[in-house]
Amino acid sequence: MTDPATAPGSAQQKIDTSVPHSARIWNYWLGGKDNYPVDEEAGDAYTAVFPGIVTIARSSRAFLRRNISYLAGEQGIRQFLDIGTGLPTADNTHQVAQRIAPESRIVYVDNDPMVLAHARALLYSTSEGATAYVDANVLEPERILKAAGDTLDFSRPTALILSNILGHIADYDEARSVVDRLMAALPSGSFLSINDGSRGIDPVFERAQDAYNSSGAVPYNLRTVEEITSFFDGLELVEPGVVSVQQWRPDEDAPEPQVIAEHGGLARKP
Repeated sequence: MTDPATAPGSAQQKIDTSVPHSARIWNYWLGGKDNYPVDEEAGDAYTAVFPGIVTIARSSRAFLRRNISYLAGEQGIRQFLDIGTGLPTADNTHQVAQRIAPESRIVYVDNDPMVLAHARALLYSTSEGATAYVDANVLEPERILKAAGDTLDFSRPTALILSNILGHIADYDEARSVVDRLMAALPSGSFLSINDGSRGIDPVFERAQDAYNSSGAVPYNLRTVEEITSFFDGLELVEPGVVSVQQWRPDEDAPEPQVIAEHGGLARKP
């Protein structure tokens, strides 16, 4: 999860360690170490109101891992465009995909200066495949596609990953436009993976997020399950469709999946 509000070229900006940042807070909730005391304080303040956010963060990461495993394993996808990748933790897209298919090619897109500072971790790849990083804003689909085209062949099926990024686009119609423009550039047989925080499931979560949004931090907008589902209009949803992320093809040894306020799905472009 990262903020799209920073202007293009944000890699030149200094990392501000005096203000909490959503990507670093998310990293903290995932158990990562790429954060500062100000982020830990903000993260702890949030969990004091809604402890379930840690479950949401980690379930979101597990959902992404299962998506990538399905795509690389069962569907034979070898190209991945991961926008809003955030800070590296365990089981990043390239790690999951290249464990299954070492020749996989992955492009990460983010515009956070701290993510860029950790680009070497993201850029590590198998010798058979490729991993690249693009410093760009999610609101600039055409710029992203042009830069990603240096690594990916958009005449071949590609998986577009939008994990906890669309909630940073305040206007729903603009978020739909971003998704549509990105998918329009991908060929038949490509896939779209989306997961985002959902409204209408957990009122405690909603109150905590609304308070965070009013704190002066860059807001993250929860959306209804119907709104998240409509991002997939015109595509063929993979079973079980758009569901709470723990319910999407859970691992056989996983605990009984719960309905949490994070929904997602995966769909194929016909």
